[in-house]
Amino acid sequence: MLQQAVDLREEGDALHVLLDGLDDGDWDRATTFKAWTVNDVIQHLHDSDLLAAASARDPEEYTRLRSGILARRDAGLTRVEEVRERFGDLKGRRLLTTWRETLNDLCGMLEKRDPKDRLRWAGPDMGVRMFTTARQMETWAHGQEIYDLKGIDRANSDRIKNIAVLGVKTYGWTFANRGEDVPGPAPHVRLTAPSGATWEWNDPSSENLVEGDAVAFCQVVAQVRNIKDTDLAVTGAPAETWMSVAQCFAGPPEDPPAPGARVPD
Repeated sequence: MLQQAVDLREEGDALHVLLDGLDDGDWDRATTFKAWTVNDVIQHLHDSDLLAAASARDPEEYTRLRSGILARRDAGLTRVEEVRERFGDLKGRRLLTTWRETLNDLCGMLEKRDPKDRLRWAGPDMGVRMFTTARQMETWAHGQEIYDLKGIDRANSDRIKNIAVLGVKTYGWTFANRGEDVPGPAPHVRLTAPSGATWEWNDPSSENLVEGDAVAFCQVVAQVRNIKDTDLAVTGAPAETWMSVAQCFAGPPEDPPAPGARVPD
């Protein structure tokens, strides 16, 4: 069984526990992510999981669904407006149940796929392992704005290593996606896991280095936090440039939140 699919399912379980404890009024509260409400956030995750399930079933089905979505956006709807219009009154507790069922179905499909298979997505096609990790990353990243909204400290586990790996692997892609030259060799990354273990990637270097808490690193590459709002130690021009714009998710280039913008009260 694909471990990343197990980790995705567990990520969904953890977010479900948080959402299940929300008051009814919380679902319409705005988060610090582009002022999206909790309903917007979970509708977005549900929409992405539906697209992912289509890609896992049939690439042509995925292409049809995505083409329809892009056509509605080209007609003038923003991303959040398009999703709100399409899902209508699917909100709150009913949305929670529907999202969870879809994610469980997706995990079941991914668990059975050959990790060497490639699946269509918004950017280049992705291998099943990285595709599944990308779904975990988005679930984890969007979950953070809800933890922040409720002022709840998150208990992370070592399954975030998948997200850290995705962050490391997208070093070059971050700049290619922005139409920029890669500023230098990939930095050495040395992180402390939630368990206390040490995770390391790339050639050792004291002059081109990102070092510190693994959760903070994942938050930066997923653009949940600005690098200045973390205690990560960043040394050298390539590492500093990367951490200022790191983006481990597909789609057009986006800038990280401004310093202080995503720090909970």
